[in-house]
Amino acid sequence: MIPVTVLAVRYLANASPALCQALGAPKGYPSLAMLTTDSDDATYIALDAATKAAEVEVAYGRSFYAGAANASTPNAGEVIGILAGRTPGAVRSGMEAALSTLQRIGFEEVNKVPYLAHTVSSSGLFLAKEAGVAPGTALAYLIAPPLEGMYAMDAALKAADVELKKLYAPPSETNFGGGLLSGTQSACEAACTAFAQAVAEVAMRPVER
Repeated sequence: MIPVTVLAVRYLANASPALCQALGAPKGYPSLAMLTTDSDDATYIALDAATKAAEVEVAYGRSFYAGAANASTPNAGEVIGILAGRTPGAVRSGMEAALSTLQRIGFEEVNKVPYLAHTVSSSGLFLAKEAGVAPGTALAYLIAPPLEGMYAMDAALKAADVELKKLYAPPSETNFGGGLLSGTQSACEAACTAFAQAVAEVAMRPVER
């Protein structure tokens, strides 16, 4: 697994109401917790975990263009995530859950091709909204470089009884592609396995003749 590097973390106990509103924080959620890392998709999974661990919502989450290797400043990385909560304690608890999750997940790599094939057994508020499903629905979070991602998405969809809920058509901000699939946990795991195998196939033999 390619480890995720957390680059910066900061807390605002009582952020400016104008800032909260502009970022999309719910009304009555004045406390914010912010982080940047070098892995956007892993961070989105971690932010979703935060919504299951504490009374927080993801007010803002955006990937940066071109990826962590081309970050504009030392602490920018690949993504910013901002949690909002009613109290400082809530956002700290949420951030602790996110940071803990980032220690356990990350991209895999085969023949120098990175990919993410992760089963979210029970989606939280953030990924459920992204996928357009009810919170608690199992999701397969699948991401790879552009061609590998689209080729492997086809394999994942054919491998199990899953439904395409969100396609991240290439190029994304970080020049990858993939999507979110829903189904039972076992179906999502089967889809993840098929995705990983298909990525490996392309990585080991890029040009089919």
